[in-house]
Formats: sequence, structure tokens, C-alpha cells
Amino acid sequence: MTRAQAILLGLAVFAIGGGGYWVFRSSGLEGFSPGIAASALLMLVVLGWTASYLLRVVGGKMTYMEQRRRYRAAYDAVTDDELQRKFDAMSPEEQARLLAEVGQLQADAEM
Repeated sequence: MTRAQAILLGLAVFAIGGGGYWVFRSSGLEGFSPGIAASALLMLVVLGWTASYLLRVVGGKMTYMEQRRRYRAAYDAVTDDELQRKFDAMSPEEQARLLAEVGQLQADAEM
């Protein structure tokens, strides 16, 4: 979220509170009642947003986490393809030597 979006969101929250006050006042509530009703409504909106945020945090559905998962999956796919292409370009002797160096050749022979 950019700074401008955060400021607009804050202004929208104030507008919802003020709009709620005028809606409750025009519906017949007088005195402090419209202010209390508008405050209660705004509090419910904020509590609902906070609850949804906490559920996203606990469930790991945050925007950054989702972007990181997608980026990591794409990076792994590209890296795996590039390594496979380089491995396939090697001669069979070089492949066997490389597999022996990393211990893969012995592990396959034991199975």
C-alpha cells in the first residue's frame, strides 16, 4: 500500500464515521445517540477488518508471502531448467564424474 492509498483509506474511515453520524441523526436519533451509534458502527468495521487481517496472517495468505511463494516457484523452475540443460550438454564421462562428486552416483548404485 502506498502512502497516498493509506491517507485515502484514513480519510475514507473518517467519512464513514461522519456519514454514519448523519444517517443516524436523520433517522431520528437525537443528542449523543447518533454519535454513539456511528462510533459503534465504525468500531465494528475496524474490528472486522482487524479480524480478517489476523486470519490472513495466521493462514499465511498475506500479499507479500503469496508473492514470495510465486517468485520462488518461478525461480526454482527456471533454475532447474537451466541446470538440466547444462547437465544434458555435458559428455557422459563429465556427467558421471559430477554425479560421483555430489554422491548421487553411489546413492543410485546402492538402491
